[in-house]
Amino acid sequence: MTLSGLTALVTGAGAGVGRGIALALASEGAHVIVATRSQTGLATVEEITSRGHIATWACCDVTDAAAVADAVDVAVTTTGRLDAVVHNATSNLSSQPHELQAVDRGLWEQHFAVSLRGARHCATAAFEALRKQGGTFLVMTSPAGVEGSATLPLYATMKGALRGFAKSLAREWAAHLITVNAVSPMAYSPAMTAAIKAEPAMEERLSRRIPLGRIGDPEHDIGSAVAFLVGPAARYITGQTLSVDGGHYTSL
Repeated sequence: MTLSGLTALVTGAGAGVGRGIALALASEGAHVIVATRSQTGLATVEEITSRGHIATWACCDVTDAAAVADAVDVAVTTTGRLDAVVHNATSNLSSQPHELQAVDRGLWEQHFAVSLRGARHCATAAFEALRKQGGTFLVMTSPAGVEGSATLPLYATMKGALRGFAKSLAREWAAHLITVNAVSPMAYSPAMTAAIKAEPAMEERLSRRIPLGRIGDPEHDIGSAVAFLVGPAARYITGQTLSVDGGHYTSL
Protein backbone atom coordinates (compact mmCIF):
# COMPACT_ATOMS: atom_id res chain seq x y z
CA MET A 1 0.00 0.00 0.00
CA THR A 2 1.71 3.14 -1.28
CA LEU A 3 0.35 5.46 1.44
CA SER A 4 1.07 3.22 4.40
CA GLY A 5 2.08 5.26 7.44
CA LEU A 6 0.80 8.55 6.01
CA THR A 7 -2.00 10.73 7.38
CA ALA A 8 -4.38 12.58 5.07
CA LEU A 9 -7.13 15.03 6.00
CA VAL A 10 -10.06 15.35 3.58
CA THR A 11 -12.66 18.10 3.98
CA GLY A 12 -16.23 17.51 2.84
CA ALA A 13 -15.68 13.75 3.00
CA GLY A 14 -19.19 12.82 4.10
CA ALA A 15 -20.53 12.14 0.61
CA GLY A 16 -19.83 12.28 -3.10
CA VAL A 17 -16.32 12.93 -4.38
CA GLY A 18 -14.94 13.68 -0.90
CA ARG A 19 -16.18 10.35 0.41
CA GLY A 20 -14.69 8.57 -2.60
CA ILE A 21 -11.33 10.26 -2.02
CA ALA A 22 -11.34 9.27 1.64
CA LEU A 23 -12.12 5.64 0.78
CA ALA A 24 -9.39 5.51 -1.85
CA LEU A 25 -6.73 7.04 0.38
CA ALA A 26 -7.60 4.64 3.17
CA SER A 27 -7.46 1.65 0.81
CA GLU A 28 -3.92 2.69 -0.10
CA GLY A 29 -2.93 2.58 3.56
CA ALA A 30 -3.35 6.17 4.76
CA HIS A 31 -4.90 7.06 8.08
CA VAL A 32 -7.69 9.33 6.85
CA ILE A 33 -9.06 12.21 8.89
CA VAL A 34 -12.62 12.57 7.65
CA ALA A 35 -13.31 16.26 8.24
CA THR A 36 -16.97 17.23 7.95
CA ARG A 37 -19.18 19.95 9.34
CA SER A 38 -21.81 17.45 10.51
CA GLN A 39 -21.75 13.85 11.67
CA THR A 40 -22.31 12.60 8.12
CA GLY A 41 -18.60 11.92 8.14
CA LEU A 42 -19.09 9.17 10.71
CA ALA A 43 -20.66 6.97 8.02
CA THR A 44 -17.52 7.38 5.89
CA VAL A 45 -15.36 6.44 8.88
CA GLU A 46 -17.54 3.40 9.54
CA GLU A 47 -17.23 2.22 5.93
CA ILE A 48 -13.45 2.67 5.96
CA THR A 49 -13.03 0.74 9.21
CA SER A 50 -15.42 -2.00 8.04
CA ARG A 51 -13.00 -2.60 5.18
CA GLY A 52 -10.14 -3.02 7.62
CA HIS A 53 -8.59 0.40 7.11
CA ILE A 54 -8.07 3.36 9.44
CA ALA A 55 -10.00 6.61 9.74
CA THR A 56 -10.87 9.22 12.35
CA TRP A 57 -13.67 11.75 12.23
CA ALA A 58 -13.01 15.44 12.92
CA CYS A 59 -15.78 18.03 13.20
CA CYS A 60 -14.71 20.74 10.78
CA ASP A 61 -16.52 23.73 9.33
CA VAL A 62 -13.98 25.08 6.84
CA THR A 63 -15.43 28.59 7.12
CA ASP A 64 -14.22 28.67 10.74
CA ALA A 65 -10.44 29.01 11.09
CA ALA A 66 -10.48 27.67 14.65
CA ALA A 67 -12.44 24.59 13.60
CA VAL A 68 -9.96 23.86 10.81
CA ALA A 69 -7.06 24.27 13.22
CA ASP A 70 -8.77 21.83 15.59
CA ALA A 71 -9.16 19.27 12.79
CA VAL A 72 -5.45 19.54 11.98
CA ASP A 73 -4.74 19.09 15.69
CA VAL A 74 -6.86 15.92 15.68
CA ALA A 75 -4.68 14.56 12.87
CA VAL A 76 -1.39 15.40 14.55
CA THR A 77 -2.49 14.33 18.02
CA THR A 78 -3.96 11.04 16.80
CA THR A 79 -1.24 9.97 14.39
CA GLY A 80 1.76 12.18 15.16
CA ARG A 81 1.86 13.68 11.67
CA LEU A 82 -0.03 15.18 8.73
CA ASP A 83 1.14 14.37 5.20
CA ALA A 84 -1.69 15.60 3.01
CA VAL A 85 -4.71 17.88 3.01
CA VAL A 86 -7.42 17.62 0.36
CA HIS A 87 -9.74 20.61 0.41
CA ASN A 88 -12.87 19.18 -1.18
CA ALA A 89 -15.65 20.96 0.73
CA THR A 90 -17.92 23.19 -1.33
CA SER A 91 -21.00 25.28 -0.64
CA ASN A 92 -24.31 23.47 -0.27
CA LEU A 93 -25.62 26.03 -2.77
CA SER A 94 -23.01 25.19 -5.40
CA SER A 95 -25.38 23.19 -7.61
CA GLN A 96 -28.27 25.68 -7.54
CA PRO A 97 -28.56 27.46 -10.93
CA HIS A 98 -28.35 31.26 -10.90
CA GLU A 99 -27.49 34.25 -13.06
CA LEU A 100 -24.46 36.32 -12.17
CA GLN A 101 -26.47 39.54 -12.25
CA ALA A 102 -28.77 38.12 -9.56
CA VAL A 103 -25.96 37.22 -7.14
CA ASP A 104 -26.21 39.18 -3.90
CA ARG A 105 -23.59 39.67 -1.22
CA GLY A 106 -24.94 36.80 0.88
CA LEU A 107 -24.72 34.23 -1.90
CA TRP A 108 -21.26 35.44 -2.90
CA GLU A 109 -20.08 35.17 0.70
CA GLN A 110 -21.50 31.64 1.07
CA HIS A 111 -19.57 30.38 -1.96
CA PHE A 112 -16.42 32.33 -1.12
CA ALA A 113 -16.38 31.29 2.54
CA VAL A 114 -16.36 27.56 1.80
CA SER A 115 -14.26 27.43 -1.37
CA LEU A 116 -11.61 30.13 -1.07
CA ARG A 117 -11.60 31.21 2.55
CA GLY A 118 -11.83 27.52 3.43
CA ALA A 119 -8.78 26.81 1.28
CA ARG A 120 -6.86 29.56 3.03
CA HIS A 121 -7.89 28.27 6.46
CA CYS A 122 -6.77 24.75 5.52
CA ALA A 123 -3.44 25.96 4.16
CA THR A 124 -2.73 28.20 7.13
CA ALA A 125 -3.64 25.57 9.70
CA ALA A 126 -1.77 22.72 8.01
CA PHE A 127 1.41 24.48 6.90
CA GLU A 128 3.67 23.61 9.83
CA ALA A 129 2.58 19.98 9.91
CA LEU A 130 2.97 19.61 6.13
CA ARG A 131 6.36 21.33 6.19
CA LYS A 132 7.69 18.75 8.64
CA GLN A 133 6.77 15.93 6.27
CA GLY A 134 7.34 17.63 2.91
CA GLY A 135 3.67 16.94 2.35
CA THR A 136 0.94 17.61 -0.18
CA PHE A 137 -1.89 20.14 -0.40
CA LEU A 138 -4.69 19.60 -2.92
CA VAL A 139 -7.74 21.63 -3.88
CA MET A 140 -10.66 20.35 -5.91
CA THR A 141 -11.57 22.51 -8.87
CA SER A 142 -14.05 21.71 -11.65
CA PRO A 143 -14.49 21.76 -15.43
CA ALA A 144 -16.66 24.81 -14.71
CA GLY A 145 -13.57 26.51 -13.31
CA VAL A 146 -11.74 25.87 -16.57
CA GLU A 147 -14.36 26.60 -19.22
CA GLY A 148 -16.97 28.60 -17.29
CA SER A 149 -20.65 27.89 -16.76
CA ALA A 150 -23.76 29.65 -18.04
CA THR A 151 -25.91 28.30 -15.22
CA LEU A 152 -23.42 28.20 -12.32
CA PRO A 153 -21.25 31.29 -12.84
CA LEU A 154 -20.49 31.86 -9.17
CA TYR A 155 -19.46 28.26 -8.65
CA ALA A 156 -17.29 28.49 -11.77
CA THR A 157 -15.69 31.70 -10.49
CA MET A 158 -14.70 30.11 -7.18
CA LYS A 159 -13.39 26.94 -8.82
CA GLY A 160 -11.35 28.99 -11.28
CA ALA A 161 -9.93 31.05 -8.44
CA LEU A 162 -8.87 27.88 -6.64
CA ARG A 163 -6.64 27.01 -9.60
CA GLY A 164 -4.85 30.34 -9.21
CA PHE A 165 -4.62 29.79 -5.46
CA ALA A 166 -3.02 26.37 -5.97
CA LYS A 167 -0.54 27.60 -8.58
CA SER A 168 0.56 30.51 -6.39
CA LEU A 169 0.82 28.39 -3.25
CA ALA A 170 2.83 25.79 -5.17
CA ARG A 171 5.46 28.42 -5.94
CA GLU A 172 5.49 29.74 -2.37
CA TRP A 173 5.67 26.34 -0.71
CA ALA A 174 8.17 24.75 -3.12
CA ALA A 175 10.98 25.94 -0.86
CA HIS A 176 9.48 23.77 1.89
CA LEU A 177 9.16 20.74 -0.45
CA ILE A 178 5.36 20.83 -0.14
CA THR A 179 3.61 20.05 -3.41
CA VAL A 180 0.37 21.85 -4.24
CA ASN A 181 -1.98 20.81 -7.05
CA ALA A 182 -5.60 21.03 -8.18
CA VAL A 183 -7.81 18.18 -9.35
CA SER A 184 -10.71 18.74 -11.74
CA PRO A 185 -13.10 15.75 -11.52
CA MET A 186 -16.09 14.61 -13.52
CA ALA A 187 -17.85 12.16 -11.25
CA TYR A 188 -21.12 11.25 -9.60
CA SER A 189 -22.07 13.43 -6.66
CA PRO A 190 -25.24 13.73 -4.57
CA ALA A 191 -26.25 16.80 -6.60
CA MET A 192 -25.65 15.02 -9.91
CA THR A 193 -27.47 11.89 -8.75
CA ALA A 194 -30.46 13.98 -7.70
CA ALA A 195 -30.47 15.78 -11.06
CA ILE A 196 -30.33 12.47 -12.93
CA LYS A 197 -33.18 11.10 -10.84
CA ALA A 198 -35.26 14.14 -11.77
CA GLU A 199 -34.25 13.86 -15.44
CA PRO A 200 -33.04 10.33 -16.29
CA ALA A 201 -32.06 11.29 -19.85
CA MET A 202 -29.42 13.61 -18.43
CA GLU A 203 -27.09 10.72 -17.57
CA GLU A 204 -26.88 9.45 -21.14
CA ARG A 205 -26.60 12.98 -22.52
CA LEU A 206 -23.70 13.80 -20.21
CA SER A 207 -21.98 10.47 -20.86
CA ARG A 208 -22.04 11.18 -24.61
CA ARG A 209 -20.04 14.36 -24.00
CA ILE A 210 -17.27 12.37 -22.30
CA PRO A 211 -14.86 10.69 -24.75
CA LEU A 212 -14.48 7.62 -22.51
CA GLY A 213 -18.27 7.32 -22.49
CA ARG A 214 -19.10 7.36 -18.80
CA ILE A 215 -19.29 9.53 -15.71
CA GLY A 216 -16.48 8.92 -13.24
CA ASP A 217 -16.66 6.93 -10.03
CA PRO A 218 -15.71 9.04 -6.97
CA GLU A 219 -13.60 6.35 -5.35
CA HIS A 220 -12.03 4.35 -8.15
CA ASP A 221 -11.54 7.12 -10.72
CA ILE A 222 -11.14 10.34 -8.73
CA GLY A 223 -9.87 8.87 -5.47
CA SER A 224 -7.16 6.83 -7.17
CA ALA A 225 -5.86 9.95 -8.96
CA VAL A 226 -5.75 11.85 -5.68
CA ALA A 227 -3.94 8.92 -4.05
CA PHE A 228 -1.31 9.14 -6.78
CA LEU A 229 -0.76 12.86 -6.17
CA VAL A 230 -0.47 12.25 -2.43
CA GLY A 231 1.94 9.35 -2.86
CA PRO A 232 5.70 9.15 -3.30
CA ALA A 233 5.58 8.79 -7.10
CA ALA A 234 4.25 12.35 -7.51
CA ARG A 235 6.85 14.31 -5.56
CA TYR A 236 8.02 16.21 -8.67
CA ILE A 237 4.50 17.33 -9.64
CA THR A 238 3.37 20.71 -8.33
CA GLY A 239 1.39 23.71 -9.51
CA GLN A 240 -0.67 21.58 -11.89
CA THR A 241 -4.36 21.02 -12.56
CA LEU A 242 -5.10 17.34 -13.20
CA SER A 243 -8.34 16.78 -15.10
CA VAL A 244 -9.84 13.43 -14.14
CA ASP A 245 -12.85 13.58 -16.42
CA GLY A 246 -12.63 10.89 -19.08
CA GLY A 247 -11.37 13.41 -21.62
CA HIS A 248 -14.30 15.80 -21.14
CA TYR A 249 -11.97 18.79 -21.18
CA THR A 250 -8.67 18.08 -22.88
CA SER A 251 -6.86 21.44 -22.84
CA LEU A 252 -5.77 23.33 -19.74
